[in-house]
Amino acid sequence: MNDKISFIHCADLHLDSPFIGLSHVSDRIFTDLRKSTFNALNSLVNLAIEKKVDFVLMVGDLFDSEQQSLKAVIRLQKAFEQLNKHNIQVYISFGNHDFLDGRQFDFNYPDNVHLFEEESVRHFPFNKNGKTVANIYGFSYKQRAVTDNKSLEFNPTGEDIYHIGMLHGSLSSNTDHDVYAPFQLNDLTNKNFDYWALGHIHKRQVLRENPYIVYPGNTQGRSSKESGEKGCYFVELENGQQSLEFYPLQRLRFEDLEVDASLCEQPQQLESLIEEMVSNNSNKIGATIVTLLLSSNSSNLVEWHQAGFLDDIIDYINESNLDTESWAFIRSYSLEKQTKADKLELKKGQHFLGELLRQFENQVDIEEYVEPLMQHRQARKLLKSFTEEEQQQILKEAEDLLLYQLLKE
Repeated sequence: MNDKISFIHCADLHLDSPFIGLSHVSDRIFTDLRKSTFNALNSLVNLAIEKKVDFVLMVGDLFDSEQQSLKAVIRLQKAFEQLNKHNIQVYISFGNHDFLDGRQFDFNYPDNVHLFEEESVRHFPFNKNGKTVANIYGFSYKQRAVTDNKSLEFNPTGEDIYHIGMLHGSLSSNTDHDVYAPFQLNDLTNKNFDYWALGHIHKRQVLRENPYIVYPGNTQGRSSKESGEKGCYFVELENGQQSLEFYPLQRLRFEDLEVDASLCEQPQQLESLIEEMVSNNSNKIGATIVTLLLSSNSSNLVEWHQAGFLDDIIDYINESNLDTESWAFIRSYSLEKQTKADKLELKKGQHFLGELLRQFENQVDIEEYVEPLMQHRQARKLLKSFTEEEQQQILKEAEDLLLYQLLKE
């Protein structure tokens, strides 16, 4: 097996993501958000052409929804046409977000695009220099959920070529995400494959080397839970040797930023500190949506929060930070170290505070408590339902505020 092959492994493009929960931002930011998944696709195409790869693997959830917008379908088709001009093949499987039975448009992709259109595992041969040098194996979701262990269907042919598996699914032990097409690591290592291209998990992970078993993560972060660099892997295989290199593709990033306000005696000092840190951060990495974690060893932060000073500071910084290409927008903030009490120890106690903190662990429907406001004739025209992330943020702030007030003395 002497032929060298190179390819890009990506997954979870989520083209045309609606960015739920961020519609309250300025028009400029929301426009950049809605473009971001398509901009990441453009970066992916440019990288593939620059690296002169043999093919691109796209492992599920190319679209954010099974009801794809026509714009997203056309943008993807144009990207494939551009790759076709450079003789770059594309292998596609569809996942739980863009499952096949939900689509409303027929795909009219160029000849370089190979679609796995069945839920049973199949393979496509990849030919180079007049001979088959690799088999690419995969499947697509017909419905939203696939609960079978699909890895058991991946069986390489006996040919002395590269065998590459495309699997949109999750480790059966993963409790952080919805588990689809569950597998165990030894299900993959026991197969005679040269590379496992995974999708579904948005956090970049190399589960194993030799052979590589890899989640590339998504190509563009879509919320504060998907912070940091997002992109794809450039892979080379030759004579049993493997190389793997990550390339960022995102045009804007979600970042968590910690600010220690212990030395700030006046709110104006805190404004200067936050503005400097946010500005330095965005200058380094480009357009950024920031979640602030504010801490202090004094009670100033809580007092400024209750007086509305922190909201004023955030509003001022956001209004003054949108005039540059590397803009920064502070999406939300939270207060840390409001009390030195150990929450975990307090929760164990058989006392009022312990019972109070344990109540926060129960499922609480925030909208039940704000229903009169949401149903108000004028307010309901402007208000939208809270996202799950927003509800969790409200609960955390309520817990911190109650704990601080009860223990501040």
